[in-house]
Amino acid sequence: MSLNEQTIQTNLNHTTMNQDQPIIVGLDIGTTKIAAIAGRKNEFGKLEILGFGRANSNGVEHGMVLNIDQTIKAIQTALERCYESNPNLNINEVYVGIAGHHIKSLQTRGDIVRQTIDEEIRQEEIDRLVADQYRTYIPLGDQIIDVIPQQFTVDNFQNIPNPIGYSGVKVGANFHIITGDKNAIRNINRSVEKAGLKTKDLVLQPLASAAAVMSEQDLEAGVAIVDIGGGTTDLAIFYEGVLKYTAVIPFGGENITNDIKLGLGVLKSQAEAMKVQFGSALSDEAKTNTFITIPGLRGMAAKEISVKNLANIIQARMSEIMDFVSYHLKQVGLDNRNLNGGIILTGGGSQLKHLLQLTEYLTGLNARIGIPNEHLSGDHNDELAMPMYSTCIGLILKGYNDYENKNKQMADNYLRVGASIAGEIVEADGVNVDTPDVNSVPVKPRKTIKEFMDSFKDNILEMFKEEGDTKF
Repeated sequence: MSLNEQTIQTNLNHTTMNQDQPIIVGLDIGTTKIAAIAGRKNEFGKLEILGFGRANSNGVEHGMVLNIDQTIKAIQTALERCYESNPNLNINEVYVGIAGHHIKSLQTRGDIVRQTIDEEIRQEEIDRLVADQYRTYIPLGDQIIDVIPQQFTVDNFQNIPNPIGYSGVKVGANFHIITGDKNAIRNINRSVEKAGLKTKDLVLQPLASAAAVMSEQDLEAGVAIVDIGGGTTDLAIFYEGVLKYTAVIPFGGENITNDIKLGLGVLKSQAEAMKVQFGSALSDEAKTNTFITIPGLRGMAAKEISVKNLANIIQARMSEIMDFVSYHLKQVGLDNRNLNGGIILTGGGSQLKHLLQLTEYLTGLNARIGIPNEHLSGDHNDELAMPMYSTCIGLILKGYNDYENKNKQMADNYLRVGASIAGEIVEADGVNVDTPDVNSVPVKPRKTIKEFMDSFKDNILEMFKEEGDTKF
């Protein structure tokens, strides 16, 4: 029995007394890998991994599904390996990550003038303000995925985290709008459905990764999450407890591998192996007199590759990616002093040697590697706490957040009905009772990971279905 299987079997034994919690499955469809991870929360609120499968990704480029048949086979292979790790699993639905250079974002401003200025601002008015932003003009073929409110204003009062309960004439807010290509999203869902699964929901990968590696202290201090994947690098910037900005940089680990392949004249598999084993993001740290021997092809002489040249190629591409990060940070005025939490690097590409030093040098911000171990139980397999699985762990967290919110809503509805019935009984006895107003409780600023996950758009899939479609 492998270490991975032993860990999963141990977790399975520990969770036998926690059967009331559902098993949530995250499916990360990436450019280089497809991973399926099944997890369940234990009595301490930590995730115990019950199944894990991984397959090489085919048919996906720059985060977008281009060949559906190849993607289906890769998903099925990852699923089979997940079942091999735990034959007791029964996987029907999954939370799926979505990324790619088709994901874009823009900033807008919206305001409404209230008719009943003497009354307190209600949730319905905020919902109308948000709904108005879905009419923002975007390019043909794209569709708005999510509208995320940032700071609100009420008349002359600025930077209000939640205006419910305030009074005023004019209510406004700055909004972060995320858009995506409709066909790209449909292709993801087709691949998942044809692999025999149901997509429970689609989640933006940079937000899923952020939920997995970011703490509440990071959220409050201000931080930039840089998720370096195979085909793209996803950026999510948080400031003053809210998501401030998102961007997709169209370069990732695959670009570095292709640069090595072309620059050194080697096979792609050899380029990937050299990048992982001998690669460095800082050429100054590479030894000048060290060489890698590559076997020759079909009787040709072996090739000597300089480790210094290898590092030069890697540094050039990683510097380009970090220049993009710096550019986006400057776009929102958070390039040097304001992000006290610095930069959190995650994703498979974050494991390059000396990448932290290069990042700090080019951006002027402190940097660290983000791993998703904070939400995992203590006996987790170390392999699953690697940065490359941050998205998958974040997808499971999103699934549990949905589940817990649904249970809380059912409990709240039950309490409201009970309170209503009790009030009617008391009033029938001639006693006046003041029913508490649930909206009168002061709302705190959004500074917790749970509140951040609550801001994710639910049912993205439904938004991309055309009228009359039962299936994509």
